[in-house]
Amino acid sequence: MADLVVNGAQLTCTFGVAPSTLTVLPAGPIIQAGGQPLARVVDFAPMLNVAPFGMCTTPSNPQVAAATSAAAGVLTPQPCVPVITAPWTPGSTKVTAGGIPALTSTSTCVCAWGGSISIVAAGQAKVTG
Repeated sequence: MADLVVNGAQLTCTFGVAPSTLTVLPAGPIIQAGGQPLARVVDFAPMLNVAPFGMCTTPSNPQVAAATSAAAGVLTPQPCVPVITAPWTPGSTKVTAGGIPALTSTSTCVCAWGGSISIVAAGQAKVTG
């Protein structure tokens, strides 16, 4: 059983050093759950929906690779700027908003630099998704 995700949910990235927050913008049909706007699988825009994760630690990120090279091979994290190009998956099979699946606590998305982004706190009490 998965939780439905709402505005303010806490996110994590496998290559980020700090948690992030999901922002659900007032676009399309606004459905509230637990007093917050319900997130949908299309709420994945970097910097708009998904805030940075502090510093990025993967050498596949060009900024990290350049800084690491300049530091004689010592891994040198750089500011995280998520690069997400596809929606969250999977979405809810039972709940939609405007015909788009709601985001659930088991949904993930991938950063272009290889990080897996997941939901660690859905932002509301347990609800069947």
